[in-house]
Amino acid sequence: MFTLIQGIYLIVVKKMKKAIRVYITITASVIFMLFGSSHTLKTLPLKKQIGQMLMIGFRGMELSPGNHIMEDITQLNVGGVILFDYDMPAKKYGRNIKSPQQLQKLTADLQKLTDTKLLIAIDQEGGKVNRLRTVYGFPAAVSAKFQGKNGVDTTVKYAAQTAVTLARLGINFNFAPCVDVDVNPLCPIIGKLERSFSADPDVVSQHAEIWLTEQTKQGVTGCVKHFPGHGSANSDTHTGATDVTGTWTSAELTPYRTLIRTGKVKAVMTAHVFNAALDARYPATMSEAVITGLLRRELGFEGVVVTDDLAMGALVDHYSLEEILVRAVLAGADVLCLSNNGKTYDPHIAQKAVAIIYKAVQDGRIPVQRIEESYARIMKLKQDTHL
Repeated sequence: MFTLIQGIYLIVVKKMKKAIRVYITITASVIFMLFGSSHTLKTLPLKKQIGQMLMIGFRGMELSPGNHIMEDITQLNVGGVILFDYDMPAKKYGRNIKSPQQLQKLTADLQKLTDTKLLIAIDQEGGKVNRLRTVYGFPAAVSAKFQGKNGVDTTVKYAAQTAVTLARLGINFNFAPCVDVDVNPLCPIIGKLERSFSADPDVVSQHAEIWLTEQTKQGVTGCVKHFPGHGSANSDTHTGATDVTGTWTSAELTPYRTLIRTGKVKAVMTAHVFNAALDARYPATMSEAVITGLLRRELGFEGVVVTDDLAMGALVDHYSLEEILVRAVLAGADVLCLSNNGKTYDPHIAQKAVAIIYKAVQDGRIPVQRIEESYARIMKLKQDTHL
């Protein structure tokens, strides 16, 4: 019965205009879950739904008694974790990654904590953004710029290699490919680090699609970033406010527009860039005009929206944790990334986040439907992920 309903839905929705497809897809996702999942909106308490919206960073190369991430997952129903090799607050390596064998066991142990699939995420682009380094026993991974310059065969090689590596390790969510256009080669966080495939948005689209395809083959969900474009920036959102009002152009949307049309984009990460032409008040991660208006309504994206790390200076230097979380949810973000890898480490960050969002719903600041929409998208993504 469930399969029949899905089939009818797919036939009908393809004939509808994009303007109404987002609403229909959200509603359908809820129905699919009611038929196909034991964790339904009907039975799961609100706090547990909120927990699924959190992606939490933690310390430890193995799970040991007292590690907060175990309680975060088992008690708060946290839906995802993010892995790092370098610990920023402690300013040292040795956070979650030591070797292939160690990491494979860690991810397996994490998955055993829940009967709902856990999103286990990493930033594995290659080049400078490379958590799986050769010193730990992983294969060499080159930058996006290198791939863009050396042609599609090179990109296929490294995208496939990365996807196979992640799948073997039990990592099912990769914050790659980066689809920022290399507008400003001196951009400290994109151009200078060679994270862009090209200054040509069509070349970016071509190579990014290869990454999405190769990762999907292995059951790994790729997440394109950083929406609506970070490549023209003159500063770094990690360290402070980043205003792209005078440098950003709509050409930076081309990769998103192209890739979303392919149907291969399941997740998009937002940037913390501020662009007064798009929203005169909030940076993209906190902007309803950018996420719900531009990404969902104009570009037709129906999948999961993930925030960039909410511990970055562009946000925490200007807003409280409460304002960041509430505004991001209202803007349309589904997964809230709390890496615990910014200026400070807080073992209670998941508890605080659930409490803040729950209170905002109770106070009427966040409609309960907004939580249900995100929960539906997240659960659909997990059902579609085969790793």
